[in-house]
Amino acid sequence: MNVFIVYAHPSANSLNGALKDYAVQRLQAAGHSVQVSDLYAMEWKPALEAGEVAGHAVLAEQEKLLWADVVIFQFPLWWFSMPAIMKGWVERVFTHGFAYGIGEHSELRWGDRYGEGTLAGKRAMLMVTAGGWESHYGPRGINGAVADLLFPIHHGILYYPGMDVLPPFLLYRSDRMDDARFAAACAALGKRLDALATTVPIPFRRQNYGDYDIPAMTLKVDIAPGVVGFGAHLA
Repeated sequence: MNVFIVYAHPSANSLNGALKDYAVQRLQAAGHSVQVSDLYAMEWKPALEAGEVAGHAVLAEQEKLLWADVVIFQFPLWWFSMPAIMKGWVERVFTHGFAYGIGEHSELRWGDRYGEGTLAGKRAMLMVTAGGWESHYGPRGINGAVADLLFPIHHGILYYPGMDVLPPFLLYRSDRMDDARFAAACAALGKRLDALATTVPIPFRRQNYGDYDIPAMTLKVDIAPGVVGFGAHLA
């Protein structure tokens, strides 16, 4: 497979840097082709300017996306989301006509999005480190359930242009890492990387396949009755 890693951490000597290097080695050893966009090393410009037209840098990233069978977004969880430089990568690379604004609207379908689109057929996975304990991100944890925190990325950034989104690889208490924990983390990550082609994606509902009223884009009354919030969009 072709695997594209979009990586955001300012320090090459960080835990994230070590995990990224391990992932590249593991994937290549298994025979996969790997490309990495190290956003800090590239000095990626995150700000989308008014009237910006996609230039060489943006087009090169879009080519990597089109080349990839699997896209891995690796980052530390900062202020409950991805680092600003990675969000800026999304804003500049996921351009109109490439990742959104595709397809005609009608009474039967509302463009090619949420399960359809330019990136349909590709797989995506987040590799996320967090400083807090796993319990802090549990269903009743003070930080909120991690599935809810990542929903805007999983559903709104990755699934929107058509990618199948795999469950994330999560590493908690990232500031408490010794050799034994790092070895265990690499072993767990290795298993996830080995199963990129076979892991069952998060079962998000597809937009144009009968679950939503068009053009209101709300779930039909007989679909998950009484269920609201992010969970209602899981089949």
